[in-house]
Amino acid sequence: MSYKHILVAVAISPESHLLVARAVSIAQPVDGQITLITLASEPELYNQFAAPMLEDLRELMLEETQIFIDELIEKAQYPIAQTVIATGELSEHIMAICNKGSVDLVICGNHNQTFFSKIICSAKAVVESSKVDVLLVPL
Repeated sequence: MSYKHILVAVAISPESHLLVARAVSIAQPVDGQITLITLASEPELYNQFAAPMLEDLRELMLEETQIFIDELIEKAQYPIAQTVIATGELSEHIMAICNKGSVDLVICGNHNQTFFSKIICSAKAVVESSKVDVLLVPL
């Protein structure tokens, strides 16, 4: 089976390069598309006095995430069709993109670190309700 549009859930982690490389190896032979999705860290608002500082922190975290995504794209040596930096529940964003009808494979990493455990929870939700294939890559 060939996949024409692959959605890859990545994190700011060296293991994400492996996930993108796997997506490229699947997409390249059929000239398929790759979309990257990640979660931006969202600082918690614990009190009103810290709110102005947290807004600056939010911007800094978003910038850091974008720099990492740019690095993934550069090292992929394959065109990346789209990138999505989301906040909130990752599985909801994955499902929304899949439900648009163009994605036929979702790739997630299987890792025990905190961020990747969130992805696994998201992958479980995607597997349970998705009509597209999901590939869990051991990291």
